[in-house]
Amino acid sequence: MAIILRLDRMMADRKISLNELSEKVGVANVNLSKIKTGKVSAIRFTTLDAICDVLDCQPGDILEFRRDKKSDESDS
Repeated sequence: MAIILRLDRMMADRKISLNELSEKVGVANVNLSKIKTGKVSAIRFTTLDAICDVLDCQPGDILEFRRDKKSDESDS
């Protein structure tokens, strides 16, 4: 997948635990864990909004786009 999730890095920078973030965002711990480890295929804007609010960051601090090598090769 071309979207890389950087929630773990942002949480470390802000010194916040998964449990604390879960409580403040209002999202189940297991769901945040999946986001943190990149094991999701979608994230709701309301969840992203709440995470950014709690962590005082921008969506671009959490999400990164990296072009897949496969799509680079198919463009040639």
